[in-house]
Amino acid sequence: MTTFLIVAAVLIVLFFAAAYGTYRFVFYSPNKTQNNDHTIPVSTGMEEQTEHIHRMIDQLAAVPYEEVKITSHDGLRLRGRYYHQRDGAPLAICFHGYRGTPTRDFSGGSRVLAKLGYNMLLVEERAHCASEGHTISFGVNERKDCLAWVFHFHYRFPETEMLLVGVSMGAATVLMASALPLPDCVKGIIADCPFTEPLEIIKKTGKDMHIPPFVTAVMAPVAARLFGRFNLKGASALKAVHEAKVPILLIHGEDDTFVPCTMSFQLHANAPEISELHTFPGANHGVSYVQDPARYALLTENFSRRVLGEGKALLRL
Repeated sequence: MTTFLIVAAVLIVLFFAAAYGTYRFVFYSPNKTQNNDHTIPVSTGMEEQTEHIHRMIDQLAAVPYEEVKITSHDGLRLRGRYYHQRDGAPLAICFHGYRGTPTRDFSGGSRVLAKLGYNMLLVEERAHCASEGHTISFGVNERKDCLAWVFHFHYRFPETEMLLVGVSMGAATVLMASALPLPDCVKGIIADCPFTEPLEIIKKTGKDMHIPPFVTAVMAPVAARLFGRFNLKGASALKAVHEAKVPILLIHGEDDTFVPCTMSFQLHANAPEISELHTFPGANHGVSYVQDPARYALLTENFSRRVLGEGKALLRL
């Protein structure tokens, strides 16, 4: 009996150690120390355009903004960067990707939004940059943060129409938020290379890294519960779009090696009446704008004109 208890205790300790290790590897963010605007993932396939990307990042970093803060539903102090162009303009609320930064992930897309004459909020998501928290929840909690940002600016600018814009995890986040009680001022969603569900992208990435399926399929949900205090299956972009009430523009690189382009096809298939999907040949993850900026800008403008109405004073590209 004593041997059995010792073995059981060792197994329990090993299980919790494995769960904590999984949490640290997948969900934990050291916050301020990890977020470097100029860290460009090698998987983008855009190595030959690195100098151009860095130049866009530096140009956005030099643009003045107003620092805005809100408190999340679970008590975290969240920070955003508000760029005001003109009174009465539509507002684009933008969410960056996993372990990303707003300056890096919207160095291209912000140019399109600025040329359209929009005001912009570039959100520093929980556990990133100067926002509080250390747990990245793959959109589960971030979708509620999205709703909080929407209402914050709805109260500040009651007559302003809004777009929700996201890249990668940020794209999944705004799609998950589409099933929440958004106010009528939210007129559309632009999602660039979104994943369908948190667990699915974790399993896919784990497979790419040759991590045993048990770790991603079993340990990741346990780690999220025990140490991240959230349910990894608590939100799904795939399910949310089926309930969405606003138009959705899906953009995805056909050669995306991180979030498969097939995920956007699944999302579109689950909301065919309100979504449109455009893919970019040769584009890897999150670099469709870099691959073809003119087409990216045109798609964004056409979608914006349609959902916000022709009466808006939008600027030509």
